[in-house]
Amino acid sequence: MDINELIARRVKALREEADLSLAALAELSGVSRSNISLIERGESSPTATVLDKLASALGVTLASLFAQGDGGEASPLSRAADQPVWTDPVTGYTRRNLSPALRSPIQLVEVVFPAGQRVAFDTSTPGIEQQVWMIEGAMQITAGDEGWQLAAGDCLAMRLDRPVSFQNTSGKPARYLVALVTQTHPSSRGH
Repeated sequence: MDINELIARRVKALREEADLSLAALAELSGVSRSNISLIERGESSPTATVLDKLASALGVTLASLFAQGDGGEASPLSRAADQPVWTDPVTGYTRRNLSPALRSPIQLVEVVFPAGQRVAFDTSTPGIEQQVWMIEGAMQITAGDEGWQLAAGDCLAMRLDRPVSFQNTSGKPARYLVALVTQTHPSSRGH
């Protein structure tokens, strides 16, 4: 399935599950009604910032917008060839959902972040804890007023209860694993 089609289905399903109209979601998220409509029809490739705003307004994490299936009777195995891969159209950062669709409080995501790029998530998702383990390269990560420089092998734990930014200030791509744990809403599923 095309990644924009997957996102379209998930956003629409989560909006309907929350019993929100397009206008209500637009008001909650700060994303225009027409943009949400384009996303739900699979006619737009939304940015990470837009997806973050929608996820926050829907009370889920960014990774839940890439989840396949409803997590009910899903397989406990996620084959590499079937893992959804999405690329942010602005920064070029690529994220791969590694976790199976099986309902779980843990979500794993692999990210490859291009050199010199930055993305900021200005919303927060209380009840979500995240660890970032640097596999290759380096990243500057800021959460609220705190900041850390991570190099290969470093691991950072933080809550997603404040704005977070990721910046690769190096001249090489960075690759890292994000592990998320959901401690609240049972349908919330990771970064």
